[in-house]
Amino acid sequence: MTASLIPARPAIVTVDDDPSVSRAVARDLRRRYGEHHRIVRAESGEQALEALREMTLRGDEVAVLLADFRMPGMDGLQFLEAAMDLYPVARRVLLTAYADTDAAITAINVVDLDHYLLKPWDPPEEKLYPVLDALLEAWRSSDRRPVCETRVIGHRWSARSNEVRDFLARNQVPYRWYPCDDAEAARLLAAAGLDGQTLPVIVTPAGETLVAPGDAELAERVGLSTNPAAEFYDLVVIGGGPAGLGAAVYGASEGLRTVLVERTATGGQAGQSSRIENYLGFPDGVSGAQLTDRARRQAVRMGAEVLTARDVVGLDVDGSGRTVRFADGSAITAHAVVLATGVSYRELAAPGLAELAGRGVHYGSALSQASSCSGDDVYIVGGANSAGQAAVYFARHAKSVTLLVRGESLETSMSHYLIEQIAGVPEITVRTCTEVVEAEGDGHLERLRLRDRTTGVEEVVDAPWLFVFIGAAPRTEWLDGLVARDRAGFVLAGPDLMAGGSRPAGWPLDRDPYLLETSQPGVFVAGDARAESVKRVASAVGDGAMAVSLVHRYLERS
Repeated sequence: MTASLIPARPAIVTVDDDPSVSRAVARDLRRRYGEHHRIVRAESGEQALEALREMTLRGDEVAVLLADFRMPGMDGLQFLEAAMDLYPVARRVLLTAYADTDAAITAINVVDLDHYLLKPWDPPEEKLYPVLDALLEAWRSSDRRPVCETRVIGHRWSARSNEVRDFLARNQVPYRWYPCDDAEAARLLAAAGLDGQTLPVIVTPAGETLVAPGDAELAERVGLSTNPAAEFYDLVVIGGGPAGLGAAVYGASEGLRTVLVERTATGGQAGQSSRIENYLGFPDGVSGAQLTDRARRQAVRMGAEVLTARDVVGLDVDGSGRTVRFADGSAITAHAVVLATGVSYRELAAPGLAELAGRGVHYGSALSQASSCSGDDVYIVGGANSAGQAAVYFARHAKSVTLLVRGESLETSMSHYLIEQIAGVPEITVRTCTEVVEAEGDGHLERLRLRDRTTGVEEVVDAPWLFVFIGAAPRTEWLDGLVARDRAGFVLAGPDLMAGGSRPAGWPLDRDPYLLETSQPGVFVAGDARAESVKRVASAVGDGAMAVSLVHRYLERS
C-alpha cells in the first residue's frame, strides 16, 4: 500500500484567531496526544473548514473539534455548526471566557456541544486532559466507520455513472457508490464545493475530486498504470482478455520485453462472467473476475507491463518495427504484435434501446449493477452461456429473471450443465421464440414490448433492467487496410489466408504465414478476434500461448 493510501491518524482540530493562544493550545495537545493523533491548528473558522473539507475528501478521521468562541467573521459556534455537516460524530468543544458561559450553554442546544472550557485552562493536567480523554474515549466507541476507498457519487440512471462503476469494478479498484440523493453524497459534494449538477463525481483515496472524468484520467488518478515505461518492446499485446493475458504471461516468462495494452479493463467478456464452470483446473468453478485478476497478477509478476485505458487506433509497419498508435497521439514500437482485441456484444436494433443504453439497458452482464437490481424484475436477451451465467447470477439479487431467447430452445447454443442449473432456479423463467421489439421509459427503462415469433402476439411488460447478450462483433475496424479480414470483420490468419494454396497478396516473405500470423508478417492474432476461432476461454488462452511461440519463430528468422 502506498503512503497516500495509508489512513492518517485521527485528528484533533483546534481553532483560535489569537496566534499565541492557538500555539499554546496546540502545544498542550501535542504533548499529551501527539503520538496517536494529528494536531491540526487553524487561526480562523474559514481556514479550519477548508482543512476539514480536504480531510473529508481524503477520508481522514477527526476525533475532536476545539474552537474559540470569540473569533471575527465566523465565531466558534458558527464554525462548529458548519463542521457538523462534515464530521457529525466528531466531539465538539467550545473555548470561552468566563463572560461567555451563557453562549456556551446555548451552544449545547444548537450544536449538541459536548463540553465547554474556560480560559485559561492551566494546568492542562487538571482542566484540559481529563475532558479530552473522556471525549476521545466516547469518540472511539462511536459508529465512525471511515471510507478509505474510491467514492463515486452518481445517478442510478446515469449512463456515465454506470460506466464508471463498471470500469472500477472490472479493474479491481475498491469503491463505494453513493446515489446523488444520499445524505453522505450531499456531504461529500459540499466538501468539494460542488452542486452535483454534473455527475458522476469521483473522490479518490488521496482526496482528489474528479467531475465526470474520462477513463484515462480516472485510471491514472486511482493508481492504474496508463503510460508505457519504454518506447520500444519485443512484443506488444493489444487486448487484455484471456488471449491477451495468455500471450502476456508466456511472452514475459520467456524473456520477451512485453507490454499489454487494454482499452477498458483486463478480462474482456470472460472477466464479466459471473461464473465459469467448465475451465480446466477449477472443479468448483471460478468467477471471470477472479480468473482474469489472477492472470493479470501473474503477467505482472513475470515482468509484463499492463497499461489500462489506452485506446489503440492504428498500427504502422516500418521495416522490422511495428508501431502501435494511441488515440492521444502517442505511440510505442515493437518487433512483433499480438492482436487479442476480442469481441463486443452486438446491439439490439429495436426502437428506444439506443436512447436508454446505460439507463437500464446494458450490453454485457454489468455485474456492478447486481445490487441495484435487488427486488426488481430483470430481463436478459440471449441464449448462449454468457446469458445463462448472467441469469443465474442476477437471480440471487432480483425478484425475478426472465431469459428471452429467439430460438426454440437453449440446447443448440448453451452448455448442458448451465441449462440444468437454470432449470433448478425458481426465480428464472425462460421464454423461447421471443424477441424485444421496443423499449420505453422516461429517462430510464420502464417497459419492454415483446413479440412471440411463432404467433406474432405482442405484450408490454414492466421492466426496469435489460441485459443483452447477442452475437459477437470483432473490434477490428481500426485494422482496415492493414490485415486481411473476413466479411464479418474477423482477422484471417495462417491457412485461412492461403486461398487456392497461394500466399496473400502483397506477402513479402519466401515462406507461408505461420498458423496465427496475419497477412502482415510479425502481426499475430489470438482469441475471439480470429476468424474461425472457438469462442471459449481455454481456447483463447491457448491461442495466446501459441502466438508467443510463433513470435519466437518469427524473431529467430527475421
